[in-house]
Amino acid sequence: GTPKTIFPRPLSSHQDSPPKSPRRLSFSGIFRSSSSSAPASIKLFSKSRKGETQSCVLAEGMLEKLELDNEVAEEPDSDIYMRFMKSHKCYDLIPTSSKLVVFDTSLQVKKAFFALVANGVRAAPLWETKKQSFVGMLTITDFIIILHRYYKSPLVRFQTSQKLKNHQFCWSLLFFNISPDASIFDAVYSLIKNKIHRLPVIDPVTGNALYILTHKRILKFLQLFVCEMPKPAFMRQTLEELGIGTYSNIAFIHPDTPIIKALGMFVERRVSALPVVDVTGKVVDIYSKFDVINLAAEKTYNNLDITVTQALLHRSQYFEGVMKCYRHETVETIVDRIVKAEVHRLVVVDDNSSIEGIISLSDILQALVLTPAGIDAQNS
Repeated sequence: GTPKTIFPRPLSSHQDSPPKSPRRLSFSGIFRSSSSSAPASIKLFSKSRKGETQSCVLAEGMLEKLELDNEVAEEPDSDIYMRFMKSHKCYDLIPTSSKLVVFDTSLQVKKAFFALVANGVRAAPLWETKKQSFVGMLTITDFIIILHRYYKSPLVRFQTSQKLKNHQFCWSLLFFNISPDASIFDAVYSLIKNKIHRLPVIDPVTGNALYILTHKRILKFLQLFVCEMPKPAFMRQTLEELGIGTYSNIAFIHPDTPIIKALGMFVERRVSALPVVDVTGKVVDIYSKFDVINLAAEKTYNNLDITVTQALLHRSQYFEGVMKCYRHETVETIVDRIVKAEVHRLVVVDDNSSIEGIISLSDILQALVLTPAGIDAQNS
């Protein structure tokens, strides 16, 4: 089979660019509003675009439910983000213009990963024709597991002959998904509780995959409306005061670490990125799971003994450096930085740029949304 690519609407280069002003800029093409009367499955594939004025009204209306709740009962501002997430649906996060790639489980493994690269996506839902349903997600993690397990073996023969359905690593164990009518709060809980980075939105009526939710998308959505809400006191507290992030047993590598060793650490430690630390302990780079897919793009997956530094040479022209932060910085500063940089984590360093810890999007959403609700999904 060949990969099936669904284009609900022609892509626009600015679809995910953050608006300059949440109050004035139209949200058309960035986020939807569930206040519209049209069903999600129809709206997603609609080819008409509403006027900017109306889109703005819908966007502003997203806060109405929250304001009504405030009138009924005055609750502490500490749980304002939790209530915001509970009062909005996953459908609100689906862009008017997006691309979703779906693979049939009969597709060859090699072609599947090349298709991820060709389409510029990091994951794809897997469709099983016999069951007529989605059965899992193919992600870069699967690519890493395959490379790690089959290196020094007949990898080329394996890739050309094996099909996805014959090679069920992590995608077939459990298929986590969510309804477009479920609250964003439920999505946050599911992502963090199940330690996953992508949550497919599946229409329960049609069975269609509508979108893939991520921590980044959710935090970006919240950031659009924070100026409209009371600011919780904890936003002015520091990472150190709140204990946000991981500061012990940090997984890291060195510039001369072979790629195959880094892949092993991804598999064993279940982390999404490895800070690159020099002999003095200074953070000089970062190697993420996403960087691994370039091995497929460049077809260099048969030479995993090269160093991390060599593997990262391809991105030197556009890499802006490791995004860092300090323990003494406030949560508000951290959230603003991670959203603007559009990264998945910040490396916590000291004044000498030596590594102290890692703060991820999961850590941030846990602190902003779940902790005020009395839920510790990271350790439950």
